[in-house]
Amino acid sequence: MKVRNRKAVTLAATTGRISIIIPVLNEVGTIKNVLACTQSSTNIEVIVVDGGSVDGTLELVQSLGVKVLSASTTGRAYQMNMGAVAATGEILLFLHGDTLLPPKFDTMIRGIFRRSPRCKKVFVAGAFALQINAPRLSLRVIEQGVNWRSHFLQMPYGDQAIFLKAETFHQIGSFPELPIMEDFELMRRLKRLGDIAIIPVPVITSARRWLKQGVVKTTLINQIVILGYLLGVSPKKLVYLYRHQSRLSPSQWFKSVPRLLSKFN
Repeated sequence: MKVRNRKAVTLAATTGRISIIIPVLNEVGTIKNVLACTQSSTNIEVIVVDGGSVDGTLELVQSLGVKVLSASTTGRAYQMNMGAVAATGEILLFLHGDTLLPPKFDTMIRGIFRRSPRCKKVFVAGAFALQINAPRLSLRVIEQGVNWRSHFLQMPYGDQAIFLKAETFHQIGSFPELPIMEDFELMRRLKRLGDIAIIPVPVITSARRWLKQGVVKTTLINQIVILGYLLGVSPKKLVYLYRHQSRLSPSQWFKSVPRLLSKFN
């Protein structure tokens, strides 16, 4: 009986269904291509969870015949958890609405969970390398930094298409329903269970935020948000910094950050 169970686990890791969960909010310009890159794969389901789009995203996804859920509460963490509850796959893949998966992503993901006698590591989750969709040297530097962090610190983020077994996801309590840093906290929990695999083939994510705000400013905001989170700054303040402070000029921004972070809670 134990042998049969072992074979069943191996088969599930090799051919198990992958549920791709895509949280969206006003992604009408990107979601069609994102969905198209999933179509050449096998034994998958795609679940789009809409957070209240008003630009036609919901209607477009429905017209493509993809399963859509409407979240009653905004927030990427809530949307992804909602999608995970509805998912039927043994493996969950969380994909941002502006990120393209590489060809044969399903084969690569299943390969991570396939046990090999030559590999002593037991991977509890994984993600892909990152490529940012714009021809700028500064973005190549960002990519290198992200891929270094992912490999050596075992800390990929949500724009790298995090995947893990459904049983592991529910075991650690799903995404913490924070307004920001939900992927960071998820990875911290997963690292306590085992190793994180980084597939060297990259996903391609939109460069729009870097191009809109500037590479230096965007990178600084990201790093200050991470530092603030580690220091115990309220996630509500951090999400304000991340989403709203970017509208300020550089001089206004540098003046406002110390005030915002001065009171941790």
